Amino acid sequence: MLRSLRYGEADRILHVYTQDHGRLSVIAKGVRRTRSRFGGRLEPLARVELTLHVGRGDIHAIRGAQTVHPHARLRSDARALDVAARGCDAVSRLFGDGEPHPAVYHLLANELALLDADPAAHATRANALAFRLKLLLAAGFAPQLSACAACGAGDHLVGFSGAAGGVVCSGCEATAFPLGQDAHDFLVAALGRPLAQVPAAPPRALAQADRAIVETLEYHGGVRLRATRE
Repeated sequence: MLRSLRYGEADRILHVYTQDHGRLSVIAKGVRRTRSRFGGRLEPLARVELTLHVGRGDIHAIRGAQTVHPHARLRSDARALDVAARGCDAVSRLFGDGEPHPAVYHLLANELALLDADPAAHATRANALAFRLKLLLAAGFAPQLSACAACGAGDHLVGFSGAAGGVVCSGCEATAFPLGQDAHDFLVAALGRPLAQVPAAPPRALAQADRAIVETLEYHGGVRLRATRE
């Protein structure tokens, strides 16, 4: 469940991300009434199994809902809740085309499960950035990290250029911002490791990694995401 919006006197419009159909907009009629038949099963960030009535328009009606995982623990932790909400927002902005992306669905499900299982360990800026990097990979925007994105040189990689699409060498850094070795190492490891094994990095390195992700998306995806929290 990505997002919930009030609609009318007692209904809600929900944005959900599904394995087979990508992002969908659905309406839960009467869900805000005290005696709603859905009870508390349609909470944001919950993982649920829905039965839908598919109409002629773009919004489908929910006929039934069963909870798969409520993720109650992460919703009671402010930091985990923020990381989860920003992750869902990123998925919605990058993959709002209504097309199925099973890898993205499983990535999001894994992220929410990790945040729920151990908020203190996983509700970190490093985790949030690693999640976004993996979304970039799924969207086809993964930055070039092994060689200069401008000339192909493999040495003296000292900067990052969103326009070029990755790291750049000292001879091509005119339009880049400085990228330290710690930030470069973090980007490489975060892309290559599972979310549960995200490496730690100094605050300065994480800030540089965040900027690299933001600029890559702006130049190549036309998308601006909410900033990650320090």
